Amino acid sequence: MEVLGGPLFAVAGAGESHGPAITTIVFGCPAGLLLDRADLQRYLDRRRPGGSRLGTPRHEADTVALLSGLYAEDHAALLAGPEVALGNLGQAAVRTSTYARGVTTGEPIAAVVLSAAGRAADYRQFAGPAGAVRPGHTDLVKFHKSSGAADVRGGGRSSFRATISDVIGGSVARLYLAAEFGTVILSSVCQVGRLRAAVSLAARAEQLSRQHPRGVPPAVLAELEQSLAQAPLWTLDRAFAAAAVERIQEVRKARDSLGAAVEVVALNVPALCGEPLYNSLKLRLMGALGGLHAAVSCEIGSGSQAVSRRGSQHNDPIRGWGYAADRHGGLIGGITTGAPLVCRVGFKPTASIGLPQQSVRKDLVETEFALGRGRHDPCVGVRAGVALESRLAIELMNAVLVHQARRVDRAAFRLFPRDESDRT
Repeated sequence: MEVLGGPLFAVAGAGESHGPAITTIVFGCPAGLLLDRADLQRYLDRRRPGGSRLGTPRHEADTVALLSGLYAEDHAALLAGPEVALGNLGQAAVRTSTYARGVTTGEPIAAVVLSAAGRAADYRQFAGPAGAVRPGHTDLVKFHKSSGAADVRGGGRSSFRATISDVIGGSVARLYLAAEFGTVILSSVCQVGRLRAAVSLAARAEQLSRQHPRGVPPAVLAELEQSLAQAPLWTLDRAFAAAAVERIQEVRKARDSLGAAVEVVALNVPALCGEPLYNSLKLRLMGALGGLHAAVSCEIGSGSQAVSRRGSQHNDPIRGWGYAADRHGGLIGGITTGAPLVCRVGFKPTASIGLPQQSVRKDLVETEFALGRGRHDPCVGVRAGVALESRLAIELMNAVLVHQARRVDRAAFRLFPRDESDRT
């Protein structure tokens, strides 16, 4: 069973690339969080295909409908979400409104995003035991793992479309963390192919954290996020963005693809979250972020640069107000320090490319593979930022709840007052 996060806050998803919908269930959100469907939609719009000229030409609205887990006494406002309908041809459809805005009840939050731009015919060359196999893709291993029952349309469940569930669950988590701690999670593309950004989000976050040791103000964080959104690529470095856009377009015309790297950073992080060893937050972040589609590496803090340093160069100085540097990326022994959480994730070049390649069919007969039809990202990493942010939010949210579960408040277990003096 695949569940992201857990055991206290978790996300489960289902749905294939060219199937009718992606469905999501978010478990463990505490009651009382005011949740607006529009806030979730804002993050899904960043993820959706067709939202950038650098990504796949597939266009999807990716409108989210919330089906459970919210309540408001104003039912008209609660049920102002998109309408969904279900019915057979020639019969009147059953129609219902969905949730738009309400408080979380503590029950599972269910969501659905319909798919409208599937092209199953584009993937006929991959069907059957003699179907083609894309080098670098899951076609061969999934076909044999499933005894031939794998969905070949767009890679089925292995498609980046499955990250819709990540973003929905991560949106709930990040909204809760923002409401309780002022936590904000951001990402910045820092490398495309051999091009590297000169401006680092991690360095900017460390600078802001030193300037505001009691928490970076919301206005400052909003300005930082706006700077990321203004470039043609989601990055702080405008000059790098322009060069990367040009390079991606060149590679697309050459029917090839590029790798990329993305920084993902959380600011105003609550301290003392995470476990020290087998269930450390470092382990969980490396698994969650490094396990995203097409990811091939995940570094925390200084990452591989720490290998060439001495301890005197790498240790973060500590003052009475907090950590004076953040080379450890906000984690010591898998536990948060309150400094910014800093991760860097590397992505391989998109596997589906138009150039001829050596491969086999699913029956292992050797072939010269040539991609037929299909719509693919020339650089999938540049669209991965919001999914990385979401996965970080899910793991941090779970760590917050696990930490809080260690602190029992007996008053929270009382249904009735103990005596007359307790009555109000």
